[in-house]
Amino acid sequence: MLTGAAHHVPGLLGLPRDYLNAQLGGWRTGQRRAQAPDCMGHIAKRLSNEDVTAVTHWLAAQPVPANYQALATLPPWPAGLQVMRCGSADIQAPTPDKPRPVPSAQVAQGEYLTRIGNCEHCHTAAGGIPFAGQRPVETPFGTVYSTNLTPDKVTGLGNWNSDDFWQAMHRGRSRDGRLLNPAFPYTSYTAVTRSDTDAIFSYLQTLAPTHQPNHDHQMRWPFGTQAALFTWRTLFFTPRDFQADTKQSADWNRGAYLVNAVGHCGECHTPRNRMGALQSTHALSGGLMPVQNWLAPSLLSSREAGVEPGYLADTLQLLKTGHSARATVSGPMALVVKSGTQYLNDADVKAMGVFLQSLTQNQNVTKADAAIGIAAPAVSKLPAAALSQAGSLYTKHCASCHGAQGEGVAGAYPALAHSRAVLGANSANLIQTVLHGGFAPVTQARPQPYGMPPFILTLTDADIALVLTYIRQSWGNRASAVSESDVSQLREGQASR
Repeated sequence: MLTGAAHHVPGLLGLPRDYLNAQLGGWRTGQRRAQAPDCMGHIAKRLSNEDVTAVTHWLAAQPVPANYQALATLPPWPAGLQVMRCGSADIQAPTPDKPRPVPSAQVAQGEYLTRIGNCEHCHTAAGGIPFAGQRPVETPFGTVYSTNLTPDKVTGLGNWNSDDFWQAMHRGRSRDGRLLNPAFPYTSYTAVTRSDTDAIFSYLQTLAPTHQPNHDHQMRWPFGTQAALFTWRTLFFTPRDFQADTKQSADWNRGAYLVNAVGHCGECHTPRNRMGALQSTHALSGGLMPVQNWLAPSLLSSREAGVEPGYLADTLQLLKTGHSARATVSGPMALVVKSGTQYLNDADVKAMGVFLQSLTQNQNVTKADAAIGIAAPAVSKLPAAALSQAGSLYTKHCASCHGAQGEGVAGAYPALAHSRAVLGANSANLIQTVLHGGFAPVTQARPQPYGMPPFILTLTDADIALVLTYIRQSWGNRASAVSESDVSQLREGQASR
């Protein structure tokens, strides 16, 4: 019992209560989803807070059989397997998999680039077929839907050739000459080399064709029209090639190529103007991500980027595993790690580190670090009555995982004392994590990461502001207070700047 119904349905024995609590919370709020019919989603949404507490306590208390071995990773869903009905263990036997031919060097390179470029995540709808498109991407101007990249001849890339694909990546034009919406980040992909673009296309052509028509974009007029896109491109886009810097090392140039082109890091870590264009004069300087309202930290500040001496190895580990001794990734970056950066080979991880460290060498690091509140004088200290209330909230909701003194638990829960994430001047990510939960990515290195449950259904805006202020001003932390208005704006999906 509870040991798993099949090799792709995991058992529930031997899992910590906090892990179970975080996962159930994620299913309740929609942060966690599964392939249709998403039985867990149906069940979890019917549970109350008290139900979740009771279930997780009971599961964590169940004895583990002496011969029980939890799966380290879940095998892929078997080909030909019919989705079982909710509440049923009826499963039709899968059809035998055909042996996969050994890919050519070009296809293997294309698969690697596709993975580290995070293409599958954006081109796969929640619970949908990989690379078949229809994933919604919300922008300030409306919703854009990703396209079908499988080699289906009617709805995908089956009738495309490598020249057509190069035109889309390098010039932002479809096979028929239509201008593409820059939600597809051709503004970064334009610098991907022709040989790498050809490799990516070769890999995509090996996928199983999936007939899934592309979903029409839902943009406010005139955004998304060809006339509007032509005007936007005239103002903000020029195709360009990657130019290696002969004064820099091979690692530096490789890192620059990965960060700026294949990895398209600037699409999140560069602020945008009112027309949604990247502000090239502030490249990689960070900012609030439109619509999502998570803060993408500056990569020009050694502290924000986590590349100061003694921290670089931890930051590179975050890219590979989603977790380090000092931090855990969550929010949009967790998706980047899960579907992209965890697949980086060791040489490319090193190259990215070399390049990222170089970005801060010519910056005024003291000024950049001061901008995020590191070692800044605390302001608006809590009065005695509020301090007592905040301490009680922390003890009740936070201390069991993060420690009475904010020390955290090694290998599980990050410390809050002297944490860069806690001390930042912009508290948006802290608020988002408390509201919606903190879910580290599932990676090959950490297949069962610990998580933090969402408190959007449990704590008021005033409570969240109070406990976060307490955290930012305790145990030697010195940062500004979080206001109830800050929390309310993010709860309502508005940016707090």
